[in-house]
Amino acid sequence: MADIQLSIDAMSGDHGLATTIPAVVRAAKEDPQTIFFLVGDEAILKEYISKASIVLADNIQIRHASQIVSMDELPSLALRNKKDSSMRVAIDLVKAGEAQAAISAGNTGALMATARFVLKMIPGIDRPAIIAALPTFTGKPAYMLDLGANVNCSAEQLLQFAVMGSIVAESIDEIQKPRVHLLNIGEEDIKGNSLVQATAQLIQQHPQINYQGFIEPDRIFQGDCDVVVCDGFVGNSVLKSAEAVAKLMGKILKQEFQKNTLNKLRGLISKGILKNAYKKLDPEIHNGSPLLGLKATVVKSHGSASAKAFYHAMMQAKQAVKHQLPERIAEGLESLKQDS
Repeated sequence: MADIQLSIDAMSGDHGLATTIPAVVRAAKEDPQTIFFLVGDEAILKEYISKASIVLADNIQIRHASQIVSMDELPSLALRNKKDSSMRVAIDLVKAGEAQAAISAGNTGALMATARFVLKMIPGIDRPAIIAALPTFTGKPAYMLDLGANVNCSAEQLLQFAVMGSIVAESIDEIQKPRVHLLNIGEEDIKGNSLVQATAQLIQQHPQINYQGFIEPDRIFQGDCDVVVCDGFVGNSVLKSAEAVAKLMGKILKQEFQKNTLNKLRGLISKGILKNAYKKLDPEIHNGSPLLGLKATVVKSHGSASAKAFYHAMMQAKQAVKHQLPERIAEGLESLKQDS
């Protein structure tokens, strides 16, 4: 019997099948014990597979879906009119118990709305939040949420994100009493807008959260925190800016090493060190973020993800399933109710 079953929104993202199918083929070859459901228009899937001369492994199954949710489609319309989309069918497989997690690089708003409608929320959580583990100088990750699922949040919802982030840090990295910070433009108590100020008042009154005050973006990567809480607009901006800087540094170094023969020699000498350093910062390796707060696991991949990046999104889904994040969040919230 398979260890894990994953449903893949194969038609999703900016690059569609050119990204999802090679990623699934690689993952299936590496892990024969995991079942992968390729969800999409069966005729289109088979045509692509045939033209690319791809042989599907026995642990890859095609599930037909006649519709596609476009990247610019309104979430309400996708939910109402695209009941047989690859996104919806992938999530339906999780609801039916055939898969334990769904992965999509599609429209974030549509994915959140569909997942919320089909899978429902864990009691005590209003909205799903996208979480990611950011690399730090210490080697230990800093978990940040929300990263784009919710542009507008209330203080109560940010408090819920803090609780979920703490549970994730405890579950995955076994951190006792994770240090929780609110992202702000300064560390002083008087800094920040009304939302940040109201959230700070709520969080510091919560006995189960190890709240450590405000934090500025630069300190996240220094390893000064375990969980960083913010709304989706701010979080997504910080994440994409950090990814862009990492890519920029890589391009600058490559240009410098190609300037002349001496620099090329220096590049060859330091190639191993640079490769290991870039691995820690490579946005493609860190692609894939669970939507926390749902009763089951759904992972969002970047819309522009490459096959390599989408592969790592599937690895994030497997990790979330193995750590039973939805179940642990539900248990953690229930224990908080009993303690209060």
